[in-house]
Amino acid sequence: MFEKILVANRGEIAVRVIRAAKSMGIKTVAVYSEADKNSLHVQLADQAVCIGPAASLQSYLKIEAILDAARETNADAIHPGYGFLSESSAFAQACIDAGIAFIGPGPELIESMGNKSQARKTMIEAGVPVVPGSKEPMHSAKEALAAAHEMGWPIMIKASGGGGGKGMRVSMDESDFEEQFNIAQHESVSFFDNDTMYLERALFNPRHVEVQIMADKHGNVVSLGERDCSIQRNHQKMVEESPCPFLSEEKRDAIAKTAVQAARAVGYESAGTIEFLVDDSENFYFMEMNTRIQVEHSVAEMRFNIDLVREMICVAAGLELSWTQEELKPIGHSIECRINAERPSRGFMPSPGPVTAVNFPGGNGVRIDSAMYAGGEVSAFYDSMIAKIITHAPTREEAIEKMKCALEETVIGGVYTNLDIQYAIMCDETFRKGEATTSFIEHFLDGE
Repeated sequence: MFEKILVANRGEIAVRVIRAAKSMGIKTVAVYSEADKNSLHVQLADQAVCIGPAASLQSYLKIEAILDAARETNADAIHPGYGFLSESSAFAQACIDAGIAFIGPGPELIESMGNKSQARKTMIEAGVPVVPGSKEPMHSAKEALAAAHEMGWPIMIKASGGGGGKGMRVSMDESDFEEQFNIAQHESVSFFDNDTMYLERALFNPRHVEVQIMADKHGNVVSLGERDCSIQRNHQKMVEESPCPFLSEEKRDAIAKTAVQAARAVGYESAGTIEFLVDDSENFYFMEMNTRIQVEHSVAEMRFNIDLVREMICVAAGLELSWTQEELKPIGHSIECRINAERPSRGFMPSPGPVTAVNFPGGNGVRIDSAMYAGGEVSAFYDSMIAKIITHAPTREEAIEKMKCALEETVIGGVYTNLDIQYAIMCDETFRKGEATTSFIEHFLDGE
C-alpha cells in the first residue's frame, strides 16, 4: 500500500480524498494556489506545498509544479480528484514516467475514452447503443456541415475532449450551424486546448442517466447502480439521485449490464461513469464515459454503504475489488443537491467572497461533503460549489423530505446561494413524481 498520497486538487474533493487516505493510515500532501493558502484541505493534510498563483493554468493545471511537489515530499502516489487534470492522459503519463502511481485509469484509457468521438467508435464496436452521430472527428464548420446534412437537424455539436457542458451547442437548422459550431469550437480550445469536434443527433427532453462502475487490474468490473442526473442548468448538474425513479426494473438491470459491458470492452480499471441518454420509451444510448471519480459519487456510496475513493486507492495499489457484484446490495434511495455560491435572481451569476457563517445539517441519513467553514472564502478563480448535501432513506419520498429539512437547516452567510432554488425543486410536483427530464429546469425557472 502507498505510504503518502499527494492530492492534485482543491475544495471538497481534496478534503474527501484526504479523509479516505487518513482512514487507511496513509499520509497526505495538499497542493494549493496562493488564493487557497487558508483552505481546509491545506489545513487537514500532513504536508502542503504552494504550486503557484491563483490562476488554474499557473497552479492546479501545471503538471511539472505538481510533480515537483510530489518529489519534494516523497509522495508515492497522486490522486487527481475530479476536474483540473483528472482526465489528462498527459498528466497520468507524466506521473508514471516520474515513478509515481496515478490513482485512476492508465493514460491510454483516459486518452481513448476522453476523446468523445473515439469513445463513440469504441462503444459501437462493443455493441453498446449510441446516439446517432458523426463517425469521424471534425476540425472545421465546413466539413461538419456536410455530415450534418446527412444526419438531419437538430444537431448537438460537442467538443471531443470536453465535458461539463463546455464546448457544447445545439444547432436547430442550417442557418445557425456554422455560428454554433464556431462558438463550441472556440470554447473547446479555451477550456481543453483541443479543436476537435463531433456531432450527435439532438434528443430533446431525454433523461440523463449514468451508471457508476468500479474495476480493478484483474479483470473484475462491477456496477454500483444508476443515477438520474436530469436536473441540470447549462449542462451542469444540480440534483442527482439513485435509483432513477423513471426506469423499470428490467431497464435498470439492462443499463447496468450494458455499462459493465462497456467497461470490459476497453479493459477499464478504477472508478468511472458510463453516461446515457434515455428517451420516453426507456431506450438508452451511450453518451460518454468519465474516466474519474465524479462529484456525485457520494450518492452511490450512501446507497451501497461503500467508500469509492478508498477503493480507487486499493485498486491503484494492485488489489482486487473488495466486493463482487453479488455482494453489492443497494438499500433505499439517495439524493444529492449541489449548493453553489451564485445569484439565481441574476442569471445564476457567481457570488464569490468571504463566508461569514456556516451551519450544515446532520443526523441519521444526512451527509455533507464540503471544504467550507466560517471565515473561509469562495474564490472567484474556481468553481462556485460550496457543498454537497446528500440524504438517504428507505424510500424516495422520505429521502426528499429529509433533503427539505436539511436545506432548511443549512446556513451560509456572506454570499448568495442556490439554497432556495434547491428547496423549491424538492417541492415541485414534476420532480416529486419522478418525471423530470433534462428540460425540467428551463420550465421550472420560467414558472411553467
